[in-house]
Amino acid sequence: MEILQKDDGKKGSFYIENQNNILAEMTYVWAGMDKFIIDHTEVSDQLAGKGIGKKLLTATVQFARDKKVKIMPLCPFAKAVFDKDPSFNDVLF
Repeated sequence: MEILQKDDGKKGSFYIENQNNILAEMTYVWAGMDKFIIDHTEVSDQLAGKGIGKKLLTATVQFARDKKVKIMPLCPFAKAVFDKDPSFNDVLF
């Protein structure tokens, strides 16, 4: 299952799709040049319980590390994972 990304410079997402249907998505909004806000995570019932949300967040964190930017997790799911997993703290705003 491939995690895809789209980003238009203002907002973006990491997502999984199958036959042009988005099955899971984590969306974010840029807040300046040095950080972005994760504002929503959604996983379809088809993929529920398979750790897909965490995989989307891991891809998002790697993107932030590569870009040398910070993440503000406003989405309740993302915030909960950040609170539980200190390995992501290097990108936490």
